[in-house]
Amino acid sequence: MMVMNSVRVIVAFSALGFCFARAATPAPTASVQVPFVGCASDGQTGPQAAPTGKSKAVAIPAAAAQRLAWYKAQDGSGVLAPRGWHCFSTYGSDGSNLFVSPDAIDAKMLFSDDWKGFAGPVVQMSYSSGGTSGRFEVAKVIARVFPAYKQFTQNVIAEGIAPASGFPFGPYATDKLTYRAKNIVEFETPANMQGLGTDSRLLPNASPIDGVDLITGADTDLIQLSARFSAKDCDLIPLIVKQVERSAAAGTQ
Repeated sequence: MMVMNSVRVIVAFSALGFCFARAATPAPTASVQVPFVGCASDGQTGPQAAPTGKSKAVAIPAAAAQRLAWYKAQDGSGVLAPRGWHCFSTYGSDGSNLFVSPDAIDAKMLFSDDWKGFAGPVVQMSYSSGGTSGRFEVAKVIARVFPAYKQFTQNVIAEGIAPASGFPFGPYATDKLTYRAKNIVEFETPANMQGLGTDSRLLPNASPIDGVDLITGADTDLIQLSARFSAKDCDLIPLIVKQVERSAAAGTQ
């Protein structure tokens, strides 16, 4: 696999206009405060109320901070997303998923076998534990984009619990990948395509999905951000991606 160190300039067309979401790596800036929004959750041990918290210091431009908030459930990683959106989290022994959407989120829908996924703008922040049943999701992503951790996937396949065919090696054909380190890859899944962006609860549509995958921790855990915004908000995506990377590096998710 070719590792690309240069910053890509990607112009993506969305259903609502042109989106310059990945135009450049955000320049470092002074810390500013964004409001904390607690998110209710449900999972293995039952419903959990939305936590309360203090505003979050983040290194983003002040103008962007006026449009963003820090969303977090009781368990799992927090994430920046546009202010005024709705959020809900699911959790279990395998990890957690935090969803933030401009539309109200029906908790029952998230657990329904009939629900296919989010069709519109949304942020999904996921954590998969490499030391539990979350290892299967970790192994799938490693097979796709983290050759330095290939042995982890081979060990999971050797367990014989899941077929080897469920762990295809090599990137999705149409994904655009930018490696920041051997354990960090930013991605864009183009409109109407399957890729890392749709290895989530986001359905493909006429807009691209941007995000980042990170391998972290002694257990080889996976953090994945997948985000799809309308044209008016997609300039926020690179800021959100960089905050995920900074939080992971600092261990302050």
